Amino acid sequence: MSAVDAAVNPEKACRCLTLPHVTGRFPRVDGGGAAPVQAGPPNALPSEVAAVPDDPAQSRGGRILVVDDEPHIRRVLSSILVREGFEVELASDGPEGLDAVMRGAIDLVILDLMMPSANGLEILAKIRTHPDRGDTPVIILTAKGQDTDRDAALAGGADDFLTKPFSPKKLIARIHEILGDG
Repeated sequence: MSAVDAAVNPEKACRCLTLPHVTGRFPRVDGGGAAPVQAGPPNALPSEVAAVPDDPAQSRGGRILVVDDEPHIRRVLSSILVREGFEVELASDGPEGLDAVMRGAIDLVILDLMMPSANGLEILAKIRTHPDRGDTPVIILTAKGQDTDRDAALAGGADDFLTKPFSPKKLIARIHEILGDG
């Protein structure tokens, strides 16, 4: 077995913070410091179930909406954000995310570009043209790292553009800077 084969062994569990690209390679995050998730009603949509800090009195950051079609990305982001004291709402596609923004009480949106049914740029444009929600801060977090993607997102009104894989520290720093509490 070569060193490369050993490095990508799908049978071996990975215990580090990475963004999985090989189905079945990474263990499900169930415990060991995973962020608690507040149970919603039995028929709750994913966006109606929000992760909240262990102690609501320590919630210092506000409410962040994560819109990404990849469940593992939503879990990783939720864990990072809750640990930093944010309340987190999750949406698995563009229309669900747009609905959450229009309901209000969202302080910042983390938005993927490549999603089924509506891409992130379409959702960003709808947010920006809404009379009451148009100033909601949006950070694009995507695997699309081309300059043309970045330019289109920033021209469309995104407050920042980060690529996956991302630095959790950099993301948190940008969130605090954009929200004015850092």
